[in-house]
Amino acid sequence: MFTTVLVANRGEIAVRVIRTLRELGVRSVAVFSDADADARHVREADTAVRIGPAAAAESYLSVERLLDAARRTGAEAIHPGYGFLAENAAFAAACAEAGLTFIGPPASAISLMGDKIRAKATVRAAGVPVVPGSSGSGLSDAELVAAAEEIGMPVLLKPSAGGGGKGMRLVRDPGVLGEEIAAARREAKSSFGDDTLLVERWVDRPRHIEIQVLADAHGNVVHLGERECSLQRRHQKVIEEAPSVLLTPELRASMGAAAVEAARSCGYVGAGTVEFIVPGGDPSSYYFMEMNTRLQVEHPVTELITGLDLVEQQLRVAAGSELGFDQSQVRLTGHAIEARVCAEDPARGFLPSGGMVLALSEPSGGCVRTDSGLVAGVDTGSTYDPMLSKVIAYGPDRAAALRVLRGALADTVILGVQTNAGFLRRLLAHPDVVSGNLDTGLVERDLPSLLPEGIPSQVYAATALLNVPRPTPSRNRPDWVDPFDSANGWRLGGTPAWTVHHFRLPGQDPVTVRTRPSGSDTEVLVESAAGEGAGPQPARSPSAPARGRLVELTADQLTVELDGITHRFAYATSPEGVWLGRDADSWHVQTHDPVEANLHGGTRTGADTLAAPMPGTVTVVKVAVGEKVAAGQSLLVVEAMKMEHVISAPHAGTVTELDVTPGSTVAMDQVLAVVTPDPEEESG
Repeated sequence: MFTTVLVANRGEIAVRVIRTLRELGVRSVAVFSDADADARHVREADTAVRIGPAAAAESYLSVERLLDAARRTGAEAIHPGYGFLAENAAFAAACAEAGLTFIGPPASAISLMGDKIRAKATVRAAGVPVVPGSSGSGLSDAELVAAAEEIGMPVLLKPSAGGGGKGMRLVRDPGVLGEEIAAARREAKSSFGDDTLLVERWVDRPRHIEIQVLADAHGNVVHLGERECSLQRRHQKVIEEAPSVLLTPELRASMGAAAVEAARSCGYVGAGTVEFIVPGGDPSSYYFMEMNTRLQVEHPVTELITGLDLVEQQLRVAAGSELGFDQSQVRLTGHAIEARVCAEDPARGFLPSGGMVLALSEPSGGCVRTDSGLVAGVDTGSTYDPMLSKVIAYGPDRAAALRVLRGALADTVILGVQTNAGFLRRLLAHPDVVSGNLDTGLVERDLPSLLPEGIPSQVYAATALLNVPRPTPSRNRPDWVDPFDSANGWRLGGTPAWTVHHFRLPGQDPVTVRTRPSGSDTEVLVESAAGEGAGPQPARSPSAPARGRLVELTADQLTVELDGITHRFAYATSPEGVWLGRDADSWHVQTHDPVEANLHGGTRTGADTLAAPMPGTVTVVKVAVGEKVAAGQSLLVVEAMKMEHVISAPHAGTVTELDVTPGSTVAMDQVLAVVTPDPEEESG
């Protein structure tokens, strides 16, 4: 075994690899960019080395800086995690040339399987069925269009390099094929440094099944069963489980044997995953899609049902050991399910989010495991991948694992950063998910039912009660409060006056809440907020407000009582307002000053103004000031956390203001451009 290993990654995977290194008594070396100087993986490693500024190209993607860090710390091996350089053949070769062990497959296998076009040809020759699609490498845009026309719509555009769903485009309309090819090339170039594309036949209502393989340098190759990864959004996995309810023992053996042959065909060594697309109506007609030559994000579910530590297996294989077991000794016991918690806002179209982690509570122990890179007080930023953590549950059967995971997500508290945790909890309760009737289009198809129907009125009421002034008792008499210190709306000879509070949530209309004292309680009137689970509600009548009180306020929890019902929220403050969380959902409630908004808003907040929907970087600017544009025309592209968002014209008109250029860094809601309608458009 090695004595020192450098982990060439960040976030939760770096923390997870460091954990196994610690258990094996191996010294760990973390690397970090300026954006990650105080990150959790830096804190948990035995040694840490700064490798550059925040930009990945100058830090985590710099082969020279990583090799220098390994040399300076005496590392014998490098574990690449996943993402960044994990599937970079040049990096694996550079490690070998520097006398370092790359904890992964040979550079030749990475190169072969990293090129999806060559990979398909190789496994096809080994007898593994592949998805029908284009052939040949380096196809031009025109050749991709011709291949799509020959295959027939719908088709799937895929980068030949990389993985993780980045750059993939499902195209059903041939009229937008050219634009989608350009977008796929941009994202592929940004994510993998290679914009080569291929096109494949789209299988309607497919299931995504992948097989975990392990191979050593002595010719031994085994598979560790399958993982069901069909719950996806925009080709990105959100929930993974093992085993799949779709596969019979016979089909599992058949797909496992095909995966082993795929691994043998490229001379594979280490842990890898062979991915298959499976028609839901005919599981026996499975097709090879690609091979991921690295550890997968979802590897924990395989670990839980096999009892194997896959990182430990990677380390032992890289150190020259044999596997120590054969296929007949692999046992799959129980069921495991993983949910990916990401920095994104489901209520705003899953736009990437970011911010300071103000409060954090992650479940662990028993049947729950959380792999996380989070720590309270750290800014998640918008530079890297949006995945923050993974919550994994184990049970003796699938129903038990689902139940445990839903409960674990409810106990997950991440305040200061908008996440998809609440969305994941609702998804796990979806009837088709519970029954196991899955396909890769389920999430997109039923997305409206998986999103919250509105902001619970209790959220605004609790924030108002928190803002009700509380008098300070006298020092000499703690049981007495000076009535002149009480801002309680008292009036001589009349009922107390209402105190008006104005609140808003990002992307939501402002809400007015009125409070006034009523004996030992406070009357609370939420005039325009959505009822919990009931959609938008009309304003309450002033004659029928809720009766409530602030029960308890601790450092991390807010408890209020409204109409006799107690509501508890995880609680944290930020410079802009208050964060409240409950049952995996969270809300950032901000004070809204309508007078200030009217004074400084002007036309810049109207329908003519295009603002950044998320913090990120402007990568494409397609127009100039003075240019005429059509309604819906693409004007700019903003990228954050490896996700592109197209900014389109809200109506026909003229670009009268353009405040950014390619490469500009923008904040959420920052003005990007203004499109002024033409006079004839306004009159029409």
